[in-house]
Amino acid sequence: MRGAGDGHVAGGGGPPGRIRVLLADDHGVIRDGLGRLIGGLEDVELVATAADGAEAVEAARRERPDVVLMDLEMPELDGIEATRRIVGELPGTAVLVLTSFSDRARIVGALEAGACGYLLKDVDAAQVAEGIRAAARGESPLDPRAARTILDARSAPDPLAGLSQREREVLDLLVEGLPNKLIARRLEISEKTVKTHLTSIFRSLGVTDRTQAALWAERSGFTERRGGRH
Repeated sequence: MRGAGDGHVAGGGGPPGRIRVLLADDHGVIRDGLGRLIGGLEDVELVATAADGAEAVEAARRERPDVVLMDLEMPELDGIEATRRIVGELPGTAVLVLTSFSDRARIVGALEAGACGYLLKDVDAAQVAEGIRAAARGESPLDPRAARTILDARSAPDPLAGLSQREREVLDLLVEGLPNKLIARRLEISEKTVKTHLTSIFRSLGVTDRTQAALWAERSGFTERRGGRH
């Protein structure tokens, strides 16, 4: 029997000393390929797979793996929120992100959620295997391109610094999901002025529409920095 809270005791009849891995990815072909890769490693055991973030959380609770290999873009619950829940409940489990995305928002979001490392899917099999082993050792495997994105972001100016107080208020209401008409009513300005502010906001954040702006705001912690929504 596994003890509650022990994330590193082998379970399910697996050989002792092997790294127990949970694989979460919504693409069956990728799950199959990674499953074969993991199955071919003498020191690693695949204990479960999940097709979405919610399944990953449930499987992690059930199996208490040493490492979760986590995709980010999945239905039901995305990989960032799934990572946050798993790390919060199972501190003995390391979550290693394996994804196609190398943008700053996802990298920072995943690491802030508690992921121990971040790899991109175009790495070779040996790098995935070593990433799993490194995560199990308590290390933080990070793809050089992800590391460069983070370093570049640190030296780049904060996009929010270029927003006026009114533009920050418009962005905050956009995150709440308000349409332009209600934003205008709430701030007692015209819809045309709202559109002008949105154009400026999109330019500053490097996005092209409301949905991208809302995602950027939530993943960057904008709402929390403002002390919550109105």
